[in-house]
Amino acid sequence: MIRVLVADDHPLVRQGLRSFLSTIDDIDVVGEASDGAEAIAMATALQPDVVMMDLAMPTVDGIEAIRRITEERPSARIIALTSFATDDKVFPAIQAGAAGYLLKETEPSELVEAIRKVHRGEPILHPSVAARLMQQVVAATPRAHRTDLTARELEVLRLIAAGRSNKEIAHDLAVAEKTVKTHVSNVLSKLGVADRTQAALYAVQHGLAEPPPVGS
Repeated sequence: MIRVLVADDHPLVRQGLRSFLSTIDDIDVVGEASDGAEAIAMATALQPDVVMMDLAMPTVDGIEAIRRITEERPSARIIALTSFATDDKVFPAIQAGAAGYLLKETEPSELVEAIRKVHRGEPILHPSVAARLMQQVVAATPRAHRTDLTARELEVLRLIAAGRSNKEIAHDLAVAEKTVKTHVSNVLSKLGVADRTQAALYAVQHGLAEPPPVGS
């Protein structure tokens, strides 16, 4: 079971998420938080696997709550679930430690799959957010990428940036999934980044991947 904490200041949103997610066999909603401070406390007390975090929260805003939860529990996976797709929300949320960034317009089935992917350690971005984010990064002045990555690690990095899972990368490269996990671990370590989302951003910023088309 994937233990999920829902954090949103609107009771109807929390109730809707709980009602829907409770129908999913492998997901267990273990709690609901109505503000950022409560989300931090409940994340510590309940030890959820995934936290669904609204960003416009009272007491402590969602971005600060994400930062504090990830500092206290690095293993926690947090999905920012919000109505905002602006740069002043997206970048700070990811930098704070969010493993996913979704808009509240996301289809229920896609939300469930996002929870499962984030729980597996895969980054998730809403398509419109991903397109704008990648375009912003590509617009920056390219810098020379690290040369200590092996040719295979560069190949894995490009596939990470393309949103491919470990299983899909293993299929694409005709290698064992365990081998892919080793390559991913080496890539994250050499780049000095915490997760696949940041590795993907690095790849785009350094001209190692193409940004997704707008509206994809």
